[in-house]
Amino acid sequence: MQQKNQSQQFNPSNQMPPQQNHGGHELFDAHEAISGLIGGMEQYLLYEQHIQDPELKSMLQRHKAFLSQLYNTVVQTLKTGQDPAVKTQSYQMTESNDVLYGTQPTQPKKPAQAVNELNDECISSFMMGSLKSSASIFTMTALEMTNPVLRRVFQDSVPNLIEMAYEVFLYQNKHHYYQVPQLKPEDMQLYTNSFAPIQGGPMPH
Repeated sequence: MQQKNQSQQFNPSNQMPPQQNHGGHELFDAHEAISGLIGGMEQYLLYEQHIQDPELKSMLQRHKAFLSQLYNTVVQTLKTGQDPAVKTQSYQMTESNDVLYGTQPTQPKKPAQAVNELNDECISSFMMGSLKSSASIFTMTALEMTNPVLRRVFQDSVPNLIEMAYEVFLYQNKHHYYQVPQLKPEDMQLYTNSFAPIQGGPMPH
């Protein structure tokens, strides 16, 4: 009799209303991911007033607008379990993909001791950290979702967070905040030729 009662506790997802089609684990992860997104958006509010470069300020404002819509999409999907009114969008960055290689001497870094010491290098670094954090938690959250619509929203949002973070990286690189050293050509060749294709594997289409 006890085993019969236990077996009745299992409910297939297709027999549940969409708004209840969530596992406890995914709700905990979703709350952490959404809370992290809120934290990043609120930090953007603090950063904006300290930005000097109009280009960086414009980037932050584009990010903020995009993240606001993303937030609404995720929250609606969480509440309803169904397709949101505004589906996941695609973020289009404005920075070119050109990367500056090499390094040049800079002053050693140290933590700012006053708010007026925060500059565009600091703020772009803060933006990068926030986006990297959201990209990571959105990825981890999407891996173990039970609601297929919410999983797709988290999953499809990851490339956008990556795109925004990469845009920040390109900005930092252009202004020498993020320098990119290279190996010697012979060392680079050694590493790029370290792997060989599998013989007899499927041919690319």
